[in-house]
Amino acid sequence: QEHEKPPAGSSGELRLNGKGKKLRKPRTIYSSLQLQALNQRFQQTQYLALPERAELAAQLGLTQTQVKIWFQNKRSKYKKIMKQG
Repeated sequence: QEHEKPPAGSSGELRLNGKGKKLRKPRTIYSSLQLQALNQRFQQTQYLALPERAELAAQLGLTQTQVKIWFQNKRSKYKKIMKQG
C-alpha cells in the first residue's frame, strides 16, 4: 500500500528538493498599508541606511531582508521605466 506524503511545506523548515537545492519560500504578499509606506519612503529616498531599514521593517512588521529586497526590486523597476523614457 502507498503511504500518503504530507503536503510540501507543511513543516516549518525550508526543505530541499530532490537535487539538494533549497526550495524557495513563497513570495511575500505586502498589505496595501505596507506598500503605501514603502512607496512613500522610496519617493523620499531610493536607498535606506541600515538603521532606517531596521526602523521601517519594525514599523511595518516586515523583516529587514523583505524591506531590502523590496527596495532593490523597486530601484530596478524604476531604472527600467526611466530608460524607456
